[in-house]
Amino acid sequence: MANPFAARAGIVAVGCAIGVTAVLLQYSGNPPNMGICVACFERDIAGALGLHRAGAVQYIRPEIIGLTVGAFLAALIAKEYRPRGGSAPLVRFFLGVFAMIGALVFLGCPWRALLRLAGGDGNAVTGLAGLAAGIGIGVFFLKSGYSLGRAQTQNAAAGILFPAFMAGLLLLLVFQVTFAEGGPIFFSRTGPGSQHAPLLVSLGAGLAVGAIAQRSRFCTMGALRDVILLRDVHLMSGVAGLLVAATAMNLVLGQFRPGFAGQPIAHTDHLWNFLGMALAGLAFVLAGGCPGRQLFLSGEGDLDAGIFVLGMIVGAGVSHNFALASSPAGVAPFGPAGVVVGLLFCLAVGFSMRERTPR
Repeated sequence: MANPFAARAGIVAVGCAIGVTAVLLQYSGNPPNMGICVACFERDIAGALGLHRAGAVQYIRPEIIGLTVGAFLAALIAKEYRPRGGSAPLVRFFLGVFAMIGALVFLGCPWRALLRLAGGDGNAVTGLAGLAAGIGIGVFFLKSGYSLGRAQTQNAAAGILFPAFMAGLLLLLVFQVTFAEGGPIFFSRTGPGSQHAPLLVSLGAGLAVGAIAQRSRFCTMGALRDVILLRDVHLMSGVAGLLVAATAMNLVLGQFRPGFAGQPIAHTDHLWNFLGMALAGLAFVLAGGCPGRQLFLSGEGDLDAGIFVLGMIVGAGVSHNFALASSPAGVAPFGPAGVVVGLLFCLAVGFSMRERTPR
């Protein structure tokens, strides 16, 4: 049976659906310009589990659970569930750690950068420019023969581990289990972590987006990579659909507020907005997908993608515990150092993991 989501109209429709869904989640209670932010929501999950103690960003986000489980169900139905793994897992883990460090210096993943722009946040422009620069560097490595090696087929049960982990998080959220006095599990009382749409709304939105994104291969990093590497705009048309639909929905709901200063959960340090997302973009290329795509792949049974996601969750803990994560007040004291170390790590990976010498 033909996959309607694979066509140009299908990928555009998926992008529009993600954009509208994200803005409606904001309207329903999620933080402003953060209807769906994979990096920020994984950071909140890290806080809920006690990997960091930043009290304003602790909540088990149902959207992340839904994105993974929705992709898992869609892959099962389409007979695309293929457990595989073993392609440089430790390298992928640290790529996830540094991708999160870069994203939290900027304050958002590629999806949130688009949603910030759709809400009128001009600071997103430098973030998106940095993302494109990082992806451009990654494309250079791809052209030079970069590869983390082939994944191997794994036992069918192995691929269920990550969706099962997400199901466990859902149980913790529903029953709000407390393992010790004062937590974990931790839940924010103030700040972005305390702002969330109703559980069933968030979970349902995540399931729907996960399913259609898995079928369409939606990926923001892949969109820019394909434009630079292949001059192919198929995936980019979906990204454009997300931006246009989210902007239009913000205008309809009165959530569009253009400017640079005073934007929600954002700062105006353009240099580190650019460099933070450059690090994230480079890490995404080296790992083979943006944060959302990594969740969808993990739902399909890709154990290496699951390792990358776990790296991002641990990276969120590292960012907040070691003063790397930015805030609306500006870049944290050690955020620039974290970005520089991350860029050096990614460059070392890119140069050392090449299978052939460039011509």
